[in-house]
Amino acid sequence: MERYSLFGTEYSAVDYKTATNNIIHYAQQHKSYGVSALAVHGLITSILDPFLKGIIHNIQMIVPDGQPVRWALNSFYNTALQDRVYGPDLTLHVLKVAEKSKLNIYLYGSTQETLMAFRHFINTKYPKLNICGIHVDRFREATNKEDMQDIEKINNSDTHIVLVGRGCPRQEIWVANHIGKINAVMMAVGAAFDFHAGTVAQAPAWIQDNGLEWLYRLLKEPKRLWKRYFFTNSIFIFLFLKHKFILRRATI
Repeated sequence: MERYSLFGTEYSAVDYKTATNNIIHYAQQHKSYGVSALAVHGLITSILDPFLKGIIHNIQMIVPDGQPVRWALNSFYNTALQDRVYGPDLTLHVLKVAEKSKLNIYLYGSTQETLMAFRHFINTKYPKLNICGIHVDRFREATNKEDMQDIEKINNSDTHIVLVGRGCPRQEIWVANHIGKINAVMMAVGAAFDFHAGTVAQAPAWIQDNGLEWLYRLLKEPKRLWKRYFFTNSIFIFLFLKHKFILRRATI
């Protein structure tokens, strides 16, 4: 599995099938393994925060969640990626194979309402899949004692895959900090919880395919998201142009 640096973050050049097979492989072994579906927002946030960047570097597989990330990898490295690996869709691929493989799933993060709706979605779509535990987000970082209790509870549940929906970058920090502690694959999939629970509307496919999901979400929640997308998208475009036409030319 080849990895490529995009502005200092190592992305795995994978498609849905390869990413899913890798996750299932480690899950079956109860291997402590971190996965993140990192789009533009998460990438730029990590660049602006050196501590976060160092934390994310510990995650073993970071997949190109956003179309702009995929376009950049194809442009810089000719990776020939045909599609992004979108966290909510990767979640469905993993759940489908996990059901067939008789693996246990643990849900960590989000609200009680969202978790109950997400569990109902999973039970309906994948009726033979066992959800062995649910943890409602505290919406704060756990104390050392609480964290030790969480780790013990998750490991005692015999889970193979922990789906983590705490929002970026809190979910990436949690995953990275629990590598070597949680005996399972930990997937930071963020919006997958809300989308599949039906608590947040998902953008139509044609909007996603054209890399405009950020605009759809911005129109839905302008007050909350305008700063995020204005700054992170602008920085991403600047870095792309800088690396594509200035830094690379200087190395020729």
